[in-house]
Amino acid sequence: MNRVVHPIEQESFRRLRARLDTSHLPPLTRAVVERVIHSAADLDYATDLVMDESELEKAHTALHTGAPVVVDVEMVAAGITRRETVCRLKDARSGPGMTRSAHAIRLAYEDVGPGALWVIGCAPTALEELLKLDASPALVIGLPVGFVGAAESKAALRESGLPAVSNVSEKGGSAVAAAALNALLYHPVPKFEETS
Repeated sequence: MNRVVHPIEQESFRRLRARLDTSHLPPLTRAVVERVIHSAADLDYATDLVMDESELEKAHTALHTGAPVVVDVEMVAAGITRRETVCRLKDARSGPGMTRSAHAIRLAYEDVGPGALWVIGCAPTALEELLKLDASPALVIGLPVGFVGAAESKAALRESGLPAVSNVSEKGGSAVAAAALNALLYHPVPKFEETS
């Protein structure tokens, strides 16, 4: 199913590319960088984001072959318009030593098991909880925002060795996390020629 791109979005990307040369980036990295920048109108993401093209390729394949997508909050889910997502925040409860966001991650993992794509755009504690689980994710988009724990949780994600999209600064949020996932959703699936 081809996505129809609105003329406003086309013009926005034209202007982005006029201000920032992304042509040297590998295809999926470029897609993520551009869509994140587009979502925030913040060119600094070009040097703030951290990802690996080979991990993005594997995640792209997983996403397009039906791997579940888990989000930490409904605001992230609202930004992902072409795919159903799992969000258990409404069912979660906080308790001693565990935030509601962290509990929601545990509940979601019980639902989806290993191999999911996780999109964390709000709560650093959600990302911290995911790192405690043996989730074997296809990809973790870890872009929580805030002055308390956000940069630290993203550093822990990078140190974990899990396949990930993160950023170094305290910036992030639901819109940029959804944008990173959408970049993979919107990127075409390669068509392999049949061999005879």
